[in-house]
Amino acid sequence: MSRSQVAVLGECVADAFATGRASQGELSLRVLPGGSPANTAVALSRLGTPTRFLGRLSRDSFGALFRSHLDASGVDLTGCVSAAEPSTLAVATLDESGQAGYSFYAEGSADWQWSTAELTAERVGDISCLHTGSIALVHAPGAERVEELLSRTAARATVSIDPNVRAGFVDLAVYRKGMLRWCALADVVKLSDDDLEMIHPGEAVERVCDTWHAAGARLVVVTRGPEGALVSLDGERATVPAPVIKVVDTVGAGDSFTAGLLHRLHTDGLLGGRLDALDLDLAANAAAFAARVAAFTCSVPGANPPWARDL
Repeated sequence: MSRSQVAVLGECVADAFATGRASQGELSLRVLPGGSPANTAVALSRLGTPTRFLGRLSRDSFGALFRSHLDASGVDLTGCVSAAEPSTLAVATLDESGQAGYSFYAEGSADWQWSTAELTAERVGDISCLHTGSIALVHAPGAERVEELLSRTAARATVSIDPNVRAGFVDLAVYRKGMLRWCALADVVKLSDDDLEMIHPGEAVERVCDTWHAAGARLVVVTRGPEGALVSLDGERATVPAPVIKVVDTVGAGDSFTAGLLHRLHTDGLLGGRLDALDLDLAANAAAFAARVAAFTCSVPGANPPWARDL
């Protein structure tokens, strides 16, 4: 295996979209493969970065859907666990702006059951970067094992985290307590302005970035939807604009941004350590590319990130 691989650790989720009218006594569910880490892995691979997914994929029908989707996008699945537990289901509701809200059905599902015996160095492989986050980072019992893996990996690879806050699923106190620990392990922290407001309500984004830099994270990127993104590198800051597009929906946009950011850092040869060669201009250029990837995803239905040829 090449060290050029980026590994993505986390959940696959069956994203179900309701059609029909409840008032008529029936709803149908259209199910698409989703889950923030899985979306990120798909987007990374489509952009051309060799990507290894570390997930516990159920042997149920949804698990087969996940495997087919990831494999079709060129993601390496040799690090996955074939799990007996059921897949996680999320029922999505879109508001008038295309923003998705989710109801999760996740108790006892495959994604959260990581054991120390499963998360071995051999399963991770010889990688340049490990990205994780979302529910896998906070859902017991596997969350503690995931954090232990980050600690072991930080000495040999770049670590990237996207908390992807799910306030209706996980108590916000978990994120507030966890962010400083995660920043001590991470080189890259990416999150949305909504995530940041939920974790640190009313606090200035610059102050929060500086707190996380002090904890250990070198690069913090805060996405702001149509207003672009803030890039903070060791306290130096820049902003990048978002492309102007017609939004179909925002499903998977943040994950596509993360993938675009890591892809550009990878192609610039910056992953594999503590980002020692990264400067603010390089970071801003990576974020600007990431904004393009996210914008494309917003212009099509569902979490359907672009291939490199689309850009």
